[in-house]
Amino acid sequence: MPMTSTDPTAKRAIWVDWMRVAACFMVMLVHSTEPFYLGGEGAQILTRSDAFWAAFFDSFVRACVPLFIVASSFLQFPLHYTTGEFFRRRAVRILIPFAIWTVVYALVWGEPVENFRGLLLNFNYAAGHLWFVYMLVGLYLIMPLLSPWAEKVSKKELQVYLGIWFLTTLLPLVRDWAAGGELAVTYGPFGLPRQALYPLWGEASWNGYGVFYYLSGMIGYLLLGLYFRRFVGQLSWGKTLAIALPAYLAGFAISFGGFLRRVLAGGEVFPKSGTIDLAVSWETTWCNDTVGVALMTIAWLLLFRKITADGRFYQRVLLPVSKASYGMYLCHLLVLVPVSAYFRPLCPTPVAILVTAVVSFVVVAAFSVLVQRIPKAGKWIIG
Repeated sequence: MPMTSTDPTAKRAIWVDWMRVAACFMVMLVHSTEPFYLGGEGAQILTRSDAFWAAFFDSFVRACVPLFIVASSFLQFPLHYTTGEFFRRRAVRILIPFAIWTVVYALVWGEPVENFRGLLLNFNYAAGHLWFVYMLVGLYLIMPLLSPWAEKVSKKELQVYLGIWFLTTLLPLVRDWAAGGELAVTYGPFGLPRQALYPLWGEASWNGYGVFYYLSGMIGYLLLGLYFRRFVGQLSWGKTLAIALPAYLAGFAISFGGFLRRVLAGGEVFPKSGTIDLAVSWETTWCNDTVGVALMTIAWLLLFRKITADGRFYQRVLLPVSKASYGMYLCHLLVLVPVSAYFRPLCPTPVAILVTAVVSFVVVAAFSVLVQRIPKAGKWIIG
């Protein structure tokens, strides 16, 4: 039934709210799997069962971060107002809550003095999920430059650029093949990444900006959101499933199979452990700029666009959670880490992963929605 102009959700993209809440849960499911392949000196898998379930759950929801970017693009790009107004709104919504929770993590985890000193250069590595905010701010900085083009770009032209971007999602696999499976990235002092990538097409020790550099990475998901907003109408369920299912299954196979292949490359002997470099190698096909994750993102996007439910559950539960989802992302590890530590010894691996994700999601959602309702202060804390 069409909504009347008095309906507060009349101008909302209902499916984006559903997708944003689902992506938030997916993030927690990803982080619930981490204790089963990270540990010791950095990388640690105790049993083959742990390797399988970590690969399964993490691959299943690896599109979570790209879905957040697509949601931002669909709602914000091209800009609906002046650049100054855009940055003012984003600063209130993004930067202030980020600053608050960055301070919280610096005080709660690790040595506060060292944490605050490190913040001059990067995020607190104990709260590794905060990398997302830096990336998001980078996309926001480029959006005003691209907005005039985004308003006029034709469907065919945008398809060409998306095609080039999609080709770049193969680059991590090409690098891995060209390097003979050697570790792609090593980590320097304090966990800072030190590039050790196999050079491709113009890259060298004195130049990291190869031919595909400016069209690779997260910018593709920004363009993907624009493409769906401007040029993709509602598809039938038949067409949706005909595209989404093969895309998802192919993407999942690449992500899942790639992780297990790397874990089992040294044989079936468990436990397997090593430095963080080993875990980075295992995660090669999980990276957000790889073809498997891109395919699964497209599949999820097609499926979420079919959701139109805006009834009582949406109004009373899902919409408030969607509005608080950014704050949930920022604070969730403070709940998830102790919850995971409690359930891991008690439950089989798949149960521990699922229970940790569900309990953490419910607790964090309730907390974030309640805090966001605090007059004046709520928006500064949760966004």
